[in-house]
Amino acid sequence: MQIALHKVPILTTFDPPPGTDIEHIVGPCWGITVRSRSVVGTACAGCQQIFGGEITMLTELANDSRNEAMNRLEAHALEMGANAVLAMRFDSGELMQNTNEIIAYGTAVRLKPKA
Repeated sequence: MQIALHKVPILTTFDPPPGTDIEHIVGPCWGITVRSRSVVGTACAGCQQIFGGEITMLTELANDSRNEAMNRLEAHALEMGANAVLAMRFDSGELMQNTNEIIAYGTAVRLKPKA
């Protein structure tokens, strides 16, 4: 197995992938985005609440926000010289009304093939 510095690092929510060892722990890394719901999106979501079911506009916003945070996490790890991120997680919180922070974080490492 060849472990190289890719354009996109290996991301896992667990220990190093099978067949690899940690060569070097680079350090904590993260990607953050702050998103707000538009007035139109909030109004449409309110209408969907009346009828029940999935609020698709908010689902799309959440998905896009997590993808952006993860892309920034990957970029941060590569800038640090890592080729993987272990124990990747997401967190979020409301900063102000209709505005949320989404963060993807983990430990940037350099992996090598097992001896």
